[in-house]
Amino acid sequence: MAAIDCGTNSIRLLVADLDGGALTDVVRRMEIVRLGQGVDRTGRLAPEAIERTRVALADYAAQIKELGAERVRMVATSATRDAANAADFRAMVVGTLGVAPEVVSGDEEARLSFTGAVRGLPADLAKPYLVVDIGGGSTEFVRGAVDVDAAISVDIGCVRMTERHLHGDPPTPDEVAAAEADIAAAVDRALEAVKGHDAGTLVGLAGSVTTVVAIALGLTGYDPQAIHHARIGYADVAKVSADLLAATREQRLAIPVMHPGRADVIGAGALILRVIMQRAGVDAVVASEHDILDGIAYSLG
Repeated sequence: MAAIDCGTNSIRLLVADLDGGALTDVVRRMEIVRLGQGVDRTGRLAPEAIERTRVALADYAAQIKELGAERVRMVATSATRDAANAADFRAMVVGTLGVAPEVVSGDEEARLSFTGAVRGLPADLAKPYLVVDIGGGSTEFVRGAVDVDAAISVDIGCVRMTERHLHGDPPTPDEVAAAEADIAAAVDRALEAVKGHDAGTLVGLAGSVTTVVAIALGLTGYDPQAIHHARIGYADVAKVSADLLAATREQRLAIPVMHPGRADVIGAGALILRVIMQRAGVDAVVASEHDILDGIAYSLG
C-alpha cells in the first residue's frame, strides 16, 4: 500500500506492508515543496508551488508503480482546504498520480495523526495522550487513550506564522511577540476544546517537533531512530526555540540536523511547540516519527 501526505510545507510518501496490524516500511520519503506558499495572504495556491508539488508527485507515482503498491491514498491538508483554486491542484494530482487527493477536514486530519502516533508508544507513558501535530498551515490537537476523545485543528503552523509575523532575519522582538500572542490565543482555544490540560503525556509530531528534538539532543545528523520516542523537557525546548528565533537563516542552515527547506520556518515551529507546552502546563514532550502518514497507511488495511 502507498500513503501520501501533502501538507503546507512538505509532501511525503510511505510505501509499506501491513501484516498483523503492524506496518513494515518499504520506502519512506519527504520533499519540501511549500505548497502553501502565500496561501494565508492570497487565498490561492501559487502556480510555482503546484508545479513543485507535481514534480515530486510524479517521482512518487513512478516509485509506487515500480514497487507494485496495490492501494494508494493521498491526503491533502491545510493549504488545499484554504485555497480558492483547489480544483487546479486536484486536476494536477489526478493527472499525475491517477488518484484524486482527499482534502480532509481538520478533524479527520487530527484523527489520522492520532492513529499514526499512538500505535507503538511505550506502555509506561501516562494516558490520556495529547497529540499535537504542528504542520505548515495548521496544528492539530487530539486527546485520547486508545481512541480519540476530542480533536480540533487550528490555523497556526510554521509557514503561516512565519509569513504572517516573522519577517526579519532574524525576526525582531516585536515580531516574535506578535506571533506568540497569535499562537497563544489559538492554543488556549484548542486546549479548552479538547480538555488538553488533563492529559498525561504530550506527544509531538511532524518536522518542527522532530527538528527541535534533534537539536536538543545534540545530534550531528538527523537520526529518526534517536528522535523517535525521545523525551525532551520544557527548558530544553524553550532554549532551542529562543536560539532559533535569534539566529539568521544562514545560521539555522548551518545546524547539522536542519533540512534546507525548513530553515526559514523552524523558528515559528519551535515557538508553537514551546507555547503549547507552556499553556498546557506540561514539563516534557515525547517526539514521534510516526504521524498522519502512518495513519493514512493504517486506513488502507
